[in-house]
Amino acid sequence: MSPNDKSRSGRHPPLPFPAPPRSPTLPRKREREGWGKGGGREGADDAQRRSAFRFGLSAESRAAALLIAKGYRILARRFRTPLGEIDIVARRRGVLVFVEVKARDSFDTAAEAIGKRQQSRIIAAAQLWLAGHPEDAVRDMRFDVVLVVPGCVPRHLPAAFDASA
Repeated sequence: MSPNDKSRSGRHPPLPFPAPPRSPTLPRKREREGWGKGGGREGADDAQRRSAFRFGLSAESRAAALLIAKGYRILARRFRTPLGEIDIVARRRGVLVFVEVKARDSFDTAAEAIGKRQQSRIIAAAQLWLAGHPEDAVRDMRFDVVLVVPGCVPRHLPAAFDASA
């Protein structure tokens, strides 16, 4: 491919057909949502979102390290389903444990952040885990919580909530 075959951006060859015309009255999605052209969202909100994401990943890593130190074997991290997400799936002495990690500025606010709705999502995700891992369905299981606060050792709350609730 010669340099003359590249499009204006220099990355892709030109389309073999003309691009569809853009409606002058309808802005692109990113522009409508405040992205680009001075919308201001790429600054504070985006940086805040990235910082919160890194904080959450760090909290999950600290929680996993605590569980490993306590003798748990980590089977999965960030197990995602359409119904919800399980932060950590672990096993210890034949007990399957689904762990929710909460990171906040204090242990009290972290504990309060786990409501009934979130518990039901975690339980639904755990049911999907068991459907995909039938060998684990015969094990005892429980739902734990690890609370993470900056500058403190994480707190592990075994059997923090029950699936029958």
